[in-house]
Parts: sequence; C-alpha cells; structure tokens
Amino acid sequence: MFATPMQVLYLHECQELSGTMLQFHSDFYCIEYHRQEVACNGLLFNNIYIDPIVTLTQREARQFETLLNDIAEEAAQEAPVEMVLRSYLQLFLAKSSACKKKMIAAHTDRPETDEKMEQFRQLLDTHYLTLHKPADYAAMLALSPDNFTKRCNKYYKKTPSQMIQERLVLEAKKQLHLTRKSIKEIAFALNFEDEFYFSRFFKKLTQVSPQAFRDKTGISIVADI
Repeated sequence: MFATPMQVLYLHECQELSGTMLQFHSDFYCIEYHRQEVACNGLLFNNIYIDPIVTLTQREARQFETLLNDIAEEAAQEAPVEMVLRSYLQLFLAKSSACKKKMIAAHTDRPETDEKMEQFRQLLDTHYLTLHKPADYAAMLALSPDNFTKRCNKYYKKTPSQMIQERLVLEAKKQLHLTRKSIKEIAFALNFEDEFYFSRFFKKLTQVSPQAFRDKTGISIVADI
C-alpha cells in the first residue's frame, strides 16, 4: 500500500494486521525528479482513480521481503551509504510499479471496465478547474444523476463529489510541493475566490492548512528545475 504525506487511508475488515512501514522524504528520493527510473508517480502515488495497493504473489512477496531486509540491514550500519539506500529504494519502487502494471493489464485491479466511468476520468482531468458539480458531468455523460452516482461508487468506490474534490486537492498538493507559488497564487490558479476560501477547502479535505502541508512536505527540487 502506497501513500503520500498526510494522505488519509482507510482499511476495512483488517483484523490483526501486521507489516513493515517504509518511509522516505522527497529530499532523499524525489519521485518526480526520478520519474523515468521508477515510473511510479501517477501509478503508485498521486492518483485518485486507482487503489494505492499492489497485490503480490508469494514469489513476489518473498522478493520484497528480501529487499526490505537489505534496506533495514544497510540503514542499521554505523555509517549507512545513502547511494546504496537510494538504489534499494529505486529498485523497490520500480518492482512495485511493474507489479501494479501487471495487475492493470490483467484487469485484476478493478471491476469490469465501465466506459462511461473512464470517460468521466477524462472529463474530470480536463474540467476539474471549472466544473465542480456532479450534475455537470452527469449531463456530459448522458446519465441521470442517480445512475451516475451509483456507477461511480461501484467503479471508483467514491461518490462523484468526492472525486471532484480529491482532484482539486491533488492539484493543490502538487503546486504546494512542486512550485514556489504563494498560497494566494495557487488559490488563484485553482479558480478559488480567495486564498482564505481555498485554505478552508483544503483543510476540510486534508485536516491541515495549505501552509502546514507545505511546511511538512517541503518544496521539491523540481520547483527549481
């Protein structure tokens, strides 16, 4: 399971769950900067349309367990070598991306394809800045609001309103992390009335203010490239 800083995840019916948590900061390994090497940004991270989960075979699970043990062993050294740790992390992300792509190709990551919902994804990515009502998208898809909501819930496990809000928040997070724009400039770019309304909206969805999110995650090296 993959998550970005301050992303809220919900686990249902997971009794006695155990596992290993691997955390890294973008100052250590920036997935945006190294996107060609790992191809994980938009696949494992920063995607509102697919579950941030990779299902492993037993063989794959053993490979990842070995890799995590190698990372833990290197990190426990008196003077761990950053280049070695980055290489392990890059391999971990690249292998995870390959497994996720295999799931998508085999259609095991979601129910049978719903063409209308795939069209909704394209429409949302195109119009999320200007169209904020589910009824707008239902009309473009020639669906009744109730049918649209039902199909969206089944396909994405989210309501259309959640999808629209999450798409806006995703773009806000990108601009907070990947640019040096002020909060006011980001609010204007996202078509909010003012920075205060934007801050209230962002905090309602993420539980933190835009400035607190930026302070926690920092500004990526990508901002200066």
